[in-house]
Amino acid sequence: MTAPSQDSPESAPDVTDAALWKITLGELDEKMGVRIVEESVQRVVATMPVEGNRQSFGLLHGGASLAVGEAVGSWAAVIHASTMGKTAVGVDVSATHHRSARGGQITITATPIHLGGTLTTHEVLITNDAGQRLCTMRITNLLLDRKSSRAPRSADLPSLAPENVRGRRQIHGDK
Repeated sequence: MTAPSQDSPESAPDVTDAALWKITLGELDEKMGVRIVEESVQRVVATMPVEGNRQSFGLLHGGASLAVGEAVGSWAAVIHASTMGKTAVGVDVSATHHRSARGGQITITATPIHLGGTLTTHEVLITNDAGQRLCTMRITNLLLDRKSSRAPRSADLPSLAPENVRGRRQIHGDK
C-alpha cells in the first residue's frame, strides 16, 4: 500500500478537533438562517431554510445557494489551513444549478478534492430534504500565513481628511 499523496484528502494532518479553527457565523449567514451541523478537515455540513431565501418566483434564490456554498467551502478551507497555522481566502468558485426548491431545508456539504499547503479545492454539494442534488459547486482557496488575529477595522486606517494626506495640493493642483 502506498502513502497518501498530497492531493489525497487522507493526507490531512492528524490534528485534534480542539486545535482546529471553529466556525463563527457571519451577519449574512445568520440572516440566511445557516446552522452548522458538522465541522472537520474532512467534512463541513450546514443547513439553511429555503423560506426567507427565495427569489420573486418563489424558488430558492441561486445567489443564496452560492453565498452559503461559498461560506461552507471557505470554512472547510480555513479549518484545513488552521492545521498549519494559516488562514484561507477564496480565489475561485463555480457552480451548476441542477434544480431548485420551494420550501423545506437545504443541506450544504463541503468535502476536499485537494488539501495542499498553498491551495485547497473543495466540492460543495447542496441537496434538498429528499437528498436530491440542487447545486454542485467547486471552490478553490489560497492558504496564507496569518498576519493578525483580526481583520483591520476602519478605526485602524488613517483618515483621508485633506490635512492627513501629504502632497494633496501638488497632486491635484489645489492652491
